[in-house]
Amino acid sequence: MLFIDQAEICARSGRGGDGCVGFRREKYVAKGGPDGGDGGDGGSVYLEVDPQMSTLVDFTGHHHWTAGAGQPGRGSNCTGKKGKDEFVRVPAGTLVYDRDTGVLLKDLVDEGDRVCVARGGKGGKGNARFATATNQTPREFEPGGKSEERWLRLELKLIADVGVIGLPNAGKSTLLSRVTKAKPKIADYPFTTLIPNLGIVALRGYRRFVMADVPGLLEGAHEGVGLGDTFLRHIERTRVLLHLVDLFPPEGAPKPVEAYYMIRNELEKYSQLLAAKPELVVANKLDLTNSDDPPELCDFRDALGTDVMGISAVAGRGLEGMTNQLWEMLEIQRDAEAD
Repeated sequence: MLFIDQAEICARSGRGGDGCVGFRREKYVAKGGPDGGDGGDGGSVYLEVDPQMSTLVDFTGHHHWTAGAGQPGRGSNCTGKKGKDEFVRVPAGTLVYDRDTGVLLKDLVDEGDRVCVARGGKGGKGNARFATATNQTPREFEPGGKSEERWLRLELKLIADVGVIGLPNAGKSTLLSRVTKAKPKIADYPFTTLIPNLGIVALRGYRRFVMADVPGLLEGAHEGVGLGDTFLRHIERTRVLLHLVDLFPPEGAPKPVEAYYMIRNELEKYSQLLAAKPELVVANKLDLTNSDDPPELCDFRDALGTDVMGISAVAGRGLEGMTNQLWEMLEIQRDAEAD
């Protein structure tokens, strides 16, 4: 599926129906009174979360969304029919901005979340509403309210518990494919992953969490280098970061310590809140050594001054311990959010 995470659309509500000017015409009634009904309200445009959607691809060829107009009032005090509302389905995690002002209108996160982005015009009053003791045959009526038109900018931020970050070819896609049922594209060249991938990690005891593999970052990503900051927004919602580092990089590639600080620097330049998220540092590719605690891993730990977990995504070594550690970190974050 094509992954689209930004779109612009135009929402236009329906105009309200005009009020009616009418008078009773009945047999044996010489002068009937006013009976013009009110116009119907125009339809409104709503954006609401559809849990079945995962991208904004539906908006690539459909930019205008219009609600129905209200019908005019009729005689015999008949109110015009209300215009049909337009419901625009969007994936969970969609940010809705007013394109022209840049104001955030709504962050649509959960199933059932909804926001009205263009309110329908009010139906106009018919002449029956204007009858008084001194004006028993009014010919006044009220026109229907005008429609609203608004251009919107939609941005999608994926919702995941754990965001996997690291340089290209650190093994993020391989890791995701081993601990979830996701099937990301995997190859031995940079930027194999061009779109974020999500998968559900299932642990013993019916424990589950969502993991997102974010396309590889490079030095200068916050300024547009490589894939740029296109996908950095997708890890802003995550509770925990899994920082994956290639422990045995090929010749010419950054050393583990350099690779780690390169990514940390990009996170801090993009968002201090993002950089402050809890992080589990994981050294990958232990399959290239026979030891679970090789000298390269010890040197990496000493250089960072923090604990680093060693794994092999290809061979599956250390994955159970890693996922259990992530679960414990998530539990701490959930408790902190609840407090």
